[in-house]
Amino acid sequence: MLGWFGIVRLGFVQAALGAIVVIATSTMNRVMVVELALPAMLPGALVALHYAVQILRPRLGFGSDEGGRRTPWIVGGIAVLGLGGVLAAAGIGLMAAQAAAGIALAVLAFVLIGVGVGAAGTSLLVLLAKQVEPGRRAAAATIVWMMMIVGFVATTVVVGKLLDPYTPQRLLAITAAVAAAALAISLIATLGLEPATLEQSQPDGAEPPAGRTPFAVALREVWAESRARRFTIFVFVSMLAYSAQDLILEPFAGSVFGYTPGASTQLAGVQHGGVLVGMILVALAGTGWRGRRIGSLQQWTVGGCVASCLALAALAGGGLVGASWPLRDNVFALGVANGAFAVSAIGSMMSHASEGRSGREGVRMGLWGAAQAIAFGAGGFAGAAASDLARAAIGTDGPAYALVFAAEALMFLAAARLATRLTAAPAARHSSTASTAGAPLASQA
Repeated sequence: MLGWFGIVRLGFVQAALGAIVVIATSTMNRVMVVELALPAMLPGALVALHYAVQILRPRLGFGSDEGGRRTPWIVGGIAVLGLGGVLAAAGIGLMAAQAAAGIALAVLAFVLIGVGVGAAGTSLLVLLAKQVEPGRRAAAATIVWMMMIVGFVATTVVVGKLLDPYTPQRLLAITAAVAAAALAISLIATLGLEPATLEQSQPDGAEPPAGRTPFAVALREVWAESRARRFTIFVFVSMLAYSAQDLILEPFAGSVFGYTPGASTQLAGVQHGGVLVGMILVALAGTGWRGRRIGSLQQWTVGGCVASCLALAALAGGGLVGASWPLRDNVFALGVANGAFAVSAIGSMMSHASEGRSGREGVRMGLWGAAQAIAFGAGGFAGAAASDLARAAIGTDGPAYALVFAAEALMFLAAARLATRLTAAPAARHSSTASTAGAPLASQA
C-alpha cells in the first residue's frame, strides 16, 4: 500500500501531465488565434479532438490489465503526450508558412496528446485505486488533483515569462524542455513505486486475468456489471453539468454584470479558489481529521452535486436580478461545491474500480475516464451553444443565461439522483461466473 509520500510522488506525475496539457490547450490556443490570426474554431477543434481520442481509454486500461503493471503505461503515456506536445509546437511553426501541412501535423499531435493523457491518466488512477487504502482515497484524490493544478499554474507562469518575445522556435524549444522535464519527473517519481511482480497468484476457482480474453469481451463483461454501468452514466451526466458552465461564466459576468476582461478573469480565479477549498474540505472530512470521519465518499458526491445544483440555480437567479446580485460570493460557492463533488467522485471512482470481475480495473477506470473526457469536451460546447440559442430566442442576456444555468442545475440534480443509486447496485458474483470465464456477465437491471 502507498503511504503519503508515495501518493505525493504520483501527484508529481499528474503535475507533469498537466504541465504539457496546459501548454497545448492554453498557450498554443492563444498563439494560433492571436499571433497567427487563425479562426478560433481551429484550436477549439484540436482541443475537442484530444478529448474525443480518449474514447480509447478502456482499451488502454485493458492493456495495463493484461500486463498487470501500471508504471510502464504511465511513463509511456507521458512520453507519447510529450511527443504530441512537441509535434503540436512544430505544427504551429509550420502553419505560418504552409498552413495545410501545419494543421495536418497539429491534428496528428493532438491525437497523440489524447492517447498520452488516456494511457497515463487511466493507469495512474488504477494504481492509486489498488495501492491506496480506502480511508486515504479522498485525500489521495485531493493531493493528486491539487498537484495537477500546481502544474498548470507553475507552467503558465514560467512559460509565460520565457515565451516573450514570441517566436515559433522559442515555443518549440520551451515545449520540448517541458516535455523532457515531465518525462524525467515521471520516471523518477514512479521508480520502485509498484511491485516488480506482474501478476499476483490466482486463488483456486478464481477467474483468469483479463489478458486471456479479447478486449471486446472484457468490455462487455464490465458493461454488464450494474454498478460499473450506473457509475459510467453518472460520470457522464455529472461531468456534462460540471463543464457546461466553463465557457459561459466569464461572458455572463461581462454582459450581465459589466465586468471587464480583467475582472472576469479574476472571477475565474475566485471559482478556482473555491474548488481548492471544496477539495481540501472533503480530504479532511474523509481522512478523519481530528479523529473523526465525516460522511462517506458517496454522501459527499451526492452532497456536492446537490450543492452545485443550488449554486447554479442561484446563478440563474442572478441572471434575472442583475447587477445587485452577489456574483463573486455565488461563484465562490459554486467552486466549493464543484470541488467537493469532483474529488469525492474521483475517490468513489477509485473505490469502485476493484468491485466486480477481477482483473478488469483498467477497463473500468478507462470506461469512466472516457465518459468523463467525452462529457467534458461536449459540455463546454453545449453550454456555449445553448447560451447563443437562448439569447437569440429571448433577446435579453440575463434571462438567456439564467435559462442555461437552470438547465445545468437540473443536470446536477439528475446526477445526484444517479449517485444515490450506486450503493444499491448488486455486487458482482465472482463464484457464479468462475466456470464461464471469458463470457459476458449476465445483464443486470
